[in-house]
Amino acid sequence: MKIDNKLKPSDLTVAIEKVLTLAARKVKSIDKSWKPESGTPVFTVKGKYTSMGWTEWTQGFMFGNILLAGDGLDDAKLMKLGTDRTLQYMLPHVTHIGVHDHGFNNLSTYGNIIRLIREKKMKDTAGIEATCKTAVAASGAVQASRWSGVRQEFKDKHSAKTRMLGYIYSFNGPHSLFIDTMRTTRILGVAWQLGHVLMHENDRAADLLKRSVLHGLATSQYIVYHGDTEKTYDVAGRTAHEGTFNRNDGCFRARSTQQGYSPFSTWTRGLAWAMLGYAEELEFFKTISPAKFKEATGLNKSEVLKVYENCAKQTCDHYIKDCTSLDGITYWDDGAPNLHKLGDWQNADADPYNDHEPVDASASAIAAQGLIRLGKYLGATKGKKYLQAGLTVAKTLFDTPYLSTKANHQGLLLHSIYHWPNHWDHVPAGSKVANGEASMWGDYHQLELAILIQRLGNKGKYPTFYL
Repeated sequence: MKIDNKLKPSDLTVAIEKVLTLAARKVKSIDKSWKPESGTPVFTVKGKYTSMGWTEWTQGFMFGNILLAGDGLDDAKLMKLGTDRTLQYMLPHVTHIGVHDHGFNNLSTYGNIIRLIREKKMKDTAGIEATCKTAVAASGAVQASRWSGVRQEFKDKHSAKTRMLGYIYSFNGPHSLFIDTMRTTRILGVAWQLGHVLMHENDRAADLLKRSVLHGLATSQYIVYHGDTEKTYDVAGRTAHEGTFNRNDGCFRARSTQQGYSPFSTWTRGLAWAMLGYAEELEFFKTISPAKFKEATGLNKSEVLKVYENCAKQTCDHYIKDCTSLDGITYWDDGAPNLHKLGDWQNADADPYNDHEPVDASASAIAAQGLIRLGKYLGATKGKKYLQAGLTVAKTLFDTPYLSTKANHQGLLLHSIYHWPNHWDHVPAGSKVANGEASMWGDYHQLELAILIQRLGNKGKYPTFYL
């Protein structure tokens, strides 16, 4: 990608205002037309949000979009609407034992409400903050209960030289570690801040920060590639969607994928989850003293930081160097089988209307936030490349053909891909690949990105997931 090194957050002020104004109209349209009995909206088909049963992971984005639009516009009515919908509909997600998506659903809703109250953008009426904190604490513990230990017979630098690894398993079952979960485990950190623990039989308490950290280390060890072996697919920063383990003995067996092209290419939304997940956790760990960190996890904070920093930098570098077009936008997989038919695609702007492989703007929105957060974490000198890359991607996404400006289209961020191998995504008449549609997670991360840059531009409070 061609990074614009002169771009400043404040340069995007007008574009962000347009994004937020459009979002406000669209979230009202969705709220008005949504019928709970039809299921949670997932993605658009011909501009209208529809449901797609696989796992319940997008309702938090639906209500989170209302909260974020209200946040960015200082619209009290929207923030109240998002709060009301959260309190009305989200409780089942707090106790949902069948998914790995608690950080998506419940920090996007209850977590944002806590943040807005703490920032004094919303008034705490009827003990809403306390209710939301209880919900987040419970959700973090439920997510932590999806735990599988790993038999690690050697000490490795990619897992902070510890053998006590484990992971929060995906909805596929106890054998399955997903890259997506690097962004959902953050809810364990907030639950830990709230003083909560997960209680097991015989009153044994599991530390939630420890489980979150060990999950990140297992992800680094098994499904983030580091480029330090002779294997042809071992490209530094590449991520596999899934790692599978033998649950008879806890040993790692193989990498696989659910939504990418192959275990040995990069499904770019999975890469983006890792980029943002590691960057945000680094911001969080910075607030914890080494002594407190060691007490909770049994690990030296400095050793864990090395691993997380390496993962964040390698995944972000892989995105910049290997996965993006000239304008910073990525296609759905860097090994997509027909990508070669686009010619020298990295030296041209992405083309969402091409005949060969779809663009995934949702991956780009998630990645852009990861780039910016890593850049801020590393500081003005070491982080400049990442910050400027994130701003460059954002500038592209905040304009056509990615910003949805039509009043009759309920989506905000166009050219989002859900599951291209299964062809779940809508292909318009006359096209050969999916384009022109939006997703709840794409819209949500477009808004998170907009608010992050808005705050940087007006020197507002830096938004974080933690307290």
